[in-house]
Amino acid sequence: MLVNIHQAKTHLSKLIERVLKGEEVIIGKAGKPVAKLTPYTPKKVKLGVLKGKIEISEDFDEEDKEIIEMFYK
Repeated sequence: MLVNIHQAKTHLSKLIERVLKGEEVIIGKAGKPVAKLTPYTPKKVKLGVLKGKIEISEDFDEEDKEIIEMFYK
């Protein structure tokens, strides 16, 4: 369903209800699509997903003469 910006502002609650029922609502400006209303789906964060997959060397934070010269001289 394509609606113009004025219709979207006037009927936002009704459009949201349609989206919640599974309908896709496209908002257009001058007849061209510019935005899409879709249901919100929160992203699930998985903690520890990289555990055991990343290694940090013991010397990762030691000073390196070449790098110091590049950034500080």
